[in-house]
Amino acid sequence: MRLQTTLITLASIIIIFAGLKAANSVVVPFLLATFIAIVTSPVLDALEKIKIPRTISFIFVAFLLLGFLAFIGSVAVTTMFDFLGQLPEFNRKFQVLLNEWMEKLNSTDFRDMIVFDPNMFNLESNKIITTTSSLVRKTGSMMSMWLFVLLLVAFMLFETRVMQEKVKYLSRKYSNAVVFVNSFVYNLKRYLFIKTIVSAATGLVIGFGLYYLGIPYAVLWGIVAFIMNYIPTIGSFVAAVPAVFVALISGNFSDTIWVVALYVAANIIFGVILEPRLVGEELGISTITVLFSLLLWGYVLGIGGLFLAVPLTMTIQIALKINPKTEFIAVMLSNKAEK
Repeated sequence: MRLQTTLITLASIIIIFAGLKAANSVVVPFLLATFIAIVTSPVLDALEKIKIPRTISFIFVAFLLLGFLAFIGSVAVTTMFDFLGQLPEFNRKFQVLLNEWMEKLNSTDFRDMIVFDPNMFNLESNKIITTTSSLVRKTGSMMSMWLFVLLLVAFMLFETRVMQEKVKYLSRKYSNAVVFVNSFVYNLKRYLFIKTIVSAATGLVIGFGLYYLGIPYAVLWGIVAFIMNYIPTIGSFVAAVPAVFVALISGNFSDTIWVVALYVAANIIFGVILEPRLVGEELGISTITVLFSLLLWGYVLGIGGLFLAVPLTMTIQIALKINPKTEFIAVMLSNKAEK
């Protein structure tokens, strides 16, 4: 009987993941809206605590969120297209830099061991035009998706009071279930809020640091650092690559070293030291779990799954930890051993 139950459970999990993969174009916007609503709901609660009417609080939070996303989007898109327009010049400088490196390497004893064609990195004009056209099309579709996400967030925030009333009603009959739901929502809200604050701080420090160093498109790289910080482990590395590349071809080698040092310092301070202390060990997940979650959710939900990997895994871990029967699975996913 136990074997049959296990097989049915495994089959159900496989079917659920297959369904999520098939419907990822709908699931990803819904999950994004859910997590954004969770992050912004504390602001709505804080405004209500200081006796601001709920309708006014809702309108304020909605406009605040819309303004923030519009600012981030407009700056990112404008700067990105400006950056694409400068790609031919960057390409020319990069080719010159590669040729200089090859001349230095050819003067060493390792010249016979190196087979390298500098033209392999050459970006032709038609490729740049094709890339720009593709980005224009994708920008339009992304704007449509984010408008849909914002609409979902608005409805979710507006329904929070109704959900609270439902929880109060259910607490009369199902007190244990309500305790589970409240603990689950609190922990998830806390994690997402802290993650957003830490990501924003990382983006600001990197943006201002690059601006101080005189690196072109510092604002864009700060926004990229903020967004990519939601992808653990590999996100910080990916965010650093374009900034290091631009620093390498725009300045000198010492500027590049400073840029690398800035990214390393920011991620150590915020990602390694500050974030774990704020989140707490009880909500931490192991590095192996993080890497596996990136592979799993990236496969199931595509690029959106990479950003949602840790929040989704954290959601599962919190749900498993609260239930005594599945707590051992949550312990296996965590980054510490229970004492």
